[in-house]
Amino acid sequence: VRLKNPSSNTLAYSAILVGRDAGEFSLPKGNTVTIPSTRQGFVNVEFTIRFLHPAEAVLLLIPNKVDGVDGATLTFSLKSEVKSIEPLGIIKCRSPCYEL
Repeated sequence: VRLKNPSSNTLAYSAILVGRDAGEFSLPKGNTVTIPSTRQGFVNVEFTIRFLHPAEAVLLLIPNKVDGVDGATLTFSLKSEVKSIEPLGIIKCRSPCYEL
């Protein structure tokens, strides 16, 4: 997620993932986002697939006061979509299904 800061003040946010499938999403760079004045910042969100159904969560960015400046709360809807599956490996084994 790309965030732009058009103001002349630094903005800081605490990132929180909420929702039914929030446990399948993660923030690998941590839960704090700081955007310098007139610059842009990024929030990386990773998804770990466990099931084939679409997963949904909400990314909340809650402002932290920096030098008395408070930004607006931001929300982003996250939804996964599995388009193909590639196996990591194949294991072959031989075993009788049953014995008389």
